[in-house]
Amino acid sequence: MTFDELLNLVYLDKAIGIRLDSRLVKAGDIFVAVKGTLCDGHDFIAQAIANGAKYILCQRDKSGIGHRLSADLSGVAKAEASSLEIISVEDSSQAAAILAQVAKGIPAAKLTNLAVTGTNGKTTVAYLVRSIIQTAGEMCGLIGTIIYDTGSEISQANLTTPDCLDIAEAQSQMVKAGANYMVIEASSHALSQNRLAVINFTAAAFTNLGGDHLDYHKTEEQYLAAKAMLFKTLYVDATAVLNKQSPQAEQLASWTKAGILWYAVDEPADITAHIESMDINGTVFRLECAGQSSLVKTTLLGRHNVSNSLAAAGLCLAAGFNLQTIAAGLSAQQTIPGRLEKIDFDGDFTVLIDYAHTDDALKNVLVTLKPLCKGRLTVVFGCGGDRDKTKRPRMAKVAEQLADFVIVTSDNPRTERPEDIIEEIVTGFENPDSNTIAIESDRKKAIELAIKNAGKDDIVLIAGKGHENYQIIGNKKFDFNDKKVIQQYLKK
Repeated sequence: MTFDELLNLVYLDKAIGIRLDSRLVKAGDIFVAVKGTLCDGHDFIAQAIANGAKYILCQRDKSGIGHRLSADLSGVAKAEASSLEIISVEDSSQAAAILAQVAKGIPAAKLTNLAVTGTNGKTTVAYLVRSIIQTAGEMCGLIGTIIYDTGSEISQANLTTPDCLDIAEAQSQMVKAGANYMVIEASSHALSQNRLAVINFTAAAFTNLGGDHLDYHKTEEQYLAAKAMLFKTLYVDATAVLNKQSPQAEQLASWTKAGILWYAVDEPADITAHIESMDINGTVFRLECAGQSSLVKTTLLGRHNVSNSLAAAGLCLAAGFNLQTIAAGLSAQQTIPGRLEKIDFDGDFTVLIDYAHTDDALKNVLVTLKPLCKGRLTVVFGCGGDRDKTKRPRMAKVAEQLADFVIVTSDNPRTERPEDIIEEIVTGFENPDSNTIAIESDRKKAIELAIKNAGKDDIVLIAGKGHENYQIIGNKKFDFNDKKVIQQYLKK
């Protein structure tokens, strides 16, 4: 059987199951072997066959897959082996994405698809795009780090960008709910694994590139190359919305066939923003494009969030919305969960939570808060285990330079010892024995210590986990929510 024949079979029979996880395979299913973040599906072909897979779709390469398949089939009964169809393709991840779309009636073709990628800011941009489109009276689905919003239901996200099967299913639900638009956060992992293959994007935005995920991509060049895949696949009639103030944007512009829409804060560009005022309660800026101007009043703080607003504006301009609607939509978004989110309470100091878990993100947030703080600026942060270790000392350096008091704690240690992670963070401090630096590995106690010591006009920033409602210790998730811990302690 050829791939085209398999595709036609799926087109005619929507009941055939398509699986990327061999454990979920049932009798008669198609198992597509793709290489993921932690494992390679080709290593689980035998399990898929044992579970009843009738079709095996694998990748044609030079790694001896034919011999491996022969070994996998050696223990299968002749009757089963004779009815088994094995199809090999050049790129199994792309083939999986095509199958997923066809199985759901190609929902991507019925939506105006918008995407955002970059190290920081993706979630904020996605939320702002949805707000703009909703302000225009349209429905917009959202797939991102915090939620998957299909219009018919909102569910908690498992991955920033889910696999192609989940994307196709979500898009199908969006279409049924009456949505005409979708905005999606495109992670570097997803792009490198072709999870967004065959989706025709009207526009894609790039925010920035910072130090993160080098445990997976190994080098900054490979990290950028993964992000670039989104722009290399844009058609000539699409739009690449690029941050003029990011050093990597020029290279991305040279790699895309799409039209370019440049954005910048307080600098000449296709879309610009001029900040008029900013305090702890929000930001006012003037949005300008093609000789038109509109005022935006937002509760979002920081120059970086003004930049994120411009990225969202660029995506919506490319989708056909006017500047006045865009400004209204930007102003309408009151908060982004876990993104410089202010905790409401009756007190004389301020507590905020933020997802900043890279040195660039932490710097952006602290640079924003420092001039707004009339008292002492305290930051609580840690670093995730089993992730890019190079950023640990860099985050310490940023915190020491910009905050008045620093508390180093645990984040999601995973399989690493929290004490080992903290030791690596501490190496980045110029003066680790300073009385302005404290170590408390228990995150709950660290948060309570920061709030207990807060005085009038102080700002306390709890960084790293933002919207997350769990803590990963070992291989298990435990209930833990920074916001709830803060609220419970403030009640005392």
